[in-house]
Amino acid sequence: MTEPTILVESQQALLTVTLNRPEKANALSLQMLYRLTEVIREAAGDETLSALVVKAAGGRVFSAGADLSELHVEPDDLSARVWDDLAETLDRLPILSVALVNGPCIGGGMTLALGCDIRIGAPETTFQYPALKNRVVPGDIDVKRLKALIGPGRMSLLLLGGQSVNAETALSWGLLDQITERADLPAAADAIVETVRATPRAKVVEMKRLCRDG
Repeated sequence: MTEPTILVESQQALLTVTLNRPEKANALSLQMLYRLTEVIREAAGDETLSALVVKAAGGRVFSAGADLSELHVEPDDLSARVWDDLAETLDRLPILSVALVNGPCIGGGMTLALGCDIRIGAPETTFQYPALKNRVVPGDIDVKRLKALIGPGRMSLLLLGGQSVNAETALSWGLLDQITERADLPAAADAIVETVRATPRAKVVEMKRLCRDG
């Protein structure tokens, strides 16, 4: 029996979502995008949850981005809508979200990382958004989050210049909030979500609104 490409585990107010396609560098198929959007939408309405952690199986790559075999197969407006739905659903999530970026985070993988409130990366983490190379246009929410985090010039380095940035640079820019060894990523996430897991969800929602909206 084939394992699901998206693994979901709920425990004590925490939902953990794992990209589980390591043989394809966790490239995101349309099926995976639909499932991710569904899971996150359900989490938004689940009164028992206070935190979401997104991570990747395989140990070496967070996500290679969109599944290139599916690029330009579906109509561009359909593909864009699927990605936009995921970005919007994650952006509206009312609880704490944390991305554990264990390695390269490319293109559509950045949609997931950017949508989270906190990004913890391994020293091997790199970020790249080769939209022009793949003849695609980033979604509005990705652009908005990138600009807010790193500013228009650095955003242009990624989107127009096609540059890749390493973990130390990403930390100095604000793309990463913390760097820790790969083996320690789960423990780092546990330490961050510990407080919200012990706090009534309504208070978490209120605090997240303040952090996001000011």
